[in-house]
This record gives sequence, C-alpha cells and structure tokens, in this order.
Amino acid sequence: QPCWREYLTTRIEQNMVVNCTCPISECRAQPTTAFICSILSSQEIIAKYEKALLRRYVECCSNLTWCTNPQGCDQILLKDGLGYGAACSKCSWISCFNCNFPEAHYPASCSHMSRMTCAKCNHGFCWRCLKPWRPNHKDYYNCSAMVSKAAWQEKRFQDYNERCTLHHHAR
Repeated sequence: QPCWREYLTTRIEQNMVVNCTCPISECRAQPTTAFICSILSSQEIIAKYEKALLRRYVECCSNLTWCTNPQGCDQILLKDGLGYGAACSKCSWISCFNCNFPEAHYPASCSHMSRMTCAKCNHGFCWRCLKPWRPNHKDYYNCSAMVSKAAWQEKRFQDYNERCTLHHHAR
C-alpha cells in the first residue's frame, strides 16, 4: 500500500494519472477511482486527482469547453451548437466556439479574425502575434507565435481606447 500511495501521488503530481497502469511492466491493469481514493490519504492529492479527471472529461466531450477569458477562469461552458458562443456564467466573458479566438467576434466571421487592420493607418497585423501582416505570414490558426498576456491586454486596451475616441469624435 505505501508503494501504491507513492506511485499514485507521483503520477498525480506529474499530471499523468489519467490512464495510468500498474507499475509492474507486464501488467496493463488500470486502477479504478475507488481504489485510488482508498489508497490516497491526502485530501489535497485527492483534489488534484479529481481536477485531472475533470480536465480529461472536458477535453473528451465535444460539446464542452473551458472559458477562454485571458484573465483566467476555470468555468466549463456548454457549446450550444449555434456557433457564436455564450457568456460565461462565472466571469461573463463571451467565447467563440468555432475558432477558439479568445473573445467573441460577432458579426465578424472566424476567418476575418486572423488579419486585423488599423482603422487609422490601414496597417495590417496578425492578431495572435501582433506582428505586421506580410504575404508570407501564416494565418491565425497556424501562427507560430503566441501573444503574451500583457501584450494581449495592451492591444485590447488600445482597441477599446480607439473605439472610445472615435465615438467621442463622432459626437
């Protein structure tokens, strides 16, 4: 039992518990949830195990997804099949279910979300990496760069600031 406890705790800590098998190399038996919970004594480790099971369940269900709020949210969203997304009941963030763009973008289509164009200077840039759009730049889905959280927040702030300024000038 101490060997199993140590083995399972290590697998949970390394986020490798889902589909783990018996540590004996020839044995392909998988421990059940009841067995794992009976072996583990730490409530903290059991909670990590339950989170791993939940993550696995959400990843396997095509009608479920995690909230895409870049600030971080652990809410699970149900895809309703409409294609536009829904507001998270926890943080009110609206996600797009079709393209996994971090923010809902209706009425723009998902394909329009790869290349952005500045309303002032007509400069084209990639929304994902914020670099200039060039003929050889890959589309949003294949862009190899990742936007840092700070850069994404700065870009979002600039967009909202620009909208506010344009609205003020329109008045």
